[in-house]
Amino acid sequence: MNDPFPAIAEASATGETADLFADIRATVGVRVVNLVWRHLAMLDGALPWAWAAVKPLYLDGLAEQAAQRFRETMIVPKLASLAGDAPASVDAVLASYDHSNTINLFALGALVSWLGGEAGGAPPLPLGLRLKAPDVVLPVLASEADVTPETWALVRRLNRFGDTAQPLILASMYRHLAHAPAFLRRVEAALVPVQADGSLDRAIAANRTVAHEAAKHLAQSISTQRPPLADKIETSVSAFIDHAIGKMVTICRAIRVARGTPL
Repeated sequence: MNDPFPAIAEASATGETADLFADIRATVGVRVVNLVWRHLAMLDGALPWAWAAVKPLYLDGLAEQAAQRFRETMIVPKLASLAGDAPASVDAVLASYDHSNTINLFALGALVSWLGGEAGGAPPLPLGLRLKAPDVVLPVLASEADVTPETWALVRRLNRFGDTAQPLILASMYRHLAHAPAFLRRVEAALVPVQADGSLDRAIAANRTVAHEAAKHLAQSISTQRPPLADKIETSVSAFIDHAIGKMVTICRAIRVARGTPL
């Protein structure tokens, strides 16, 4: 089956795409490029246009301001404790995704709002302070060939929590955590009850709604021209905002809280 969201691997990127990936890593402050950017690189002209449109939101601290305000009131479902020993890579992965996914939720959400003609609300935000990105090294992004069949099946089961879309975008966080299968089994056990009682889905939905309203406000700060592939870009980025990134912002935060991580 063809991947509905094909992406260019960072190691395979060349020329302008490689340069843009490097700029994204440096600007966002992470060591890996989010899947949404790697997917946009597959669409002719989409990556340079989209990155130029939202890069100022990162540089001016606007996306970080939105993320900080969001975290003050976001709903975090209560998971059973995930404290205790785990490979160091676990907390590194969680810290990196908690930082980048939340900021991307607002910057890319603003892009979708701008493309959809929804920019508006209160006056545009003033410039803000940037958040310090976690200085961590992440393990290799695991593929199916890198792990046991049991671990890959676990990754795919985890990816269904908090989402019903078909086809599902495989959240990269679980692939980075696939090198710690024992921890992933604990995560699965912790997510089962909150999925069953509906609290996980309710939290994700509520947080998405709040983020969407904030993104419309943030979209006023985007200044660009509508690109030829606007509809395709909007559809693609919306899929990530509404599903992969939209759910993982809540799930990652809940896991970090359950780990007892100071936030």
